[in-house]
Amino acid sequence: MNEMTDQETGFDEELDARGLNCPLPILQTKRALNRLQPGQTLWVLATDPHAEIDFLAFTEKTAHSMVRHWQEDDVFHFLLRRGE
Repeated sequence: MNEMTDQETGFDEELDARGLNCPLPILQTKRALNRLQPGQTLWVLATDPHAEIDFLAFTEKTAHSMVRHWQEDDVFHFLLRRGE
């Protein structure tokens, strides 16, 4: 298991997208990020096998950033920071 640092343990909202397949995890993430203020963080849990590829591509193409991502068993965890 990956331990999160003190800086990474704080997040402003959590999104449980487990059990959803593409494109729903990304669509729900976009909606959740829109509710946040710039600089706030969103922790997303997903089980879609393509989630890692999708979330990395999403953050590369948007103003949002990937703070950290990891996998525990069959669950992907993404800590995202809302961009401007």
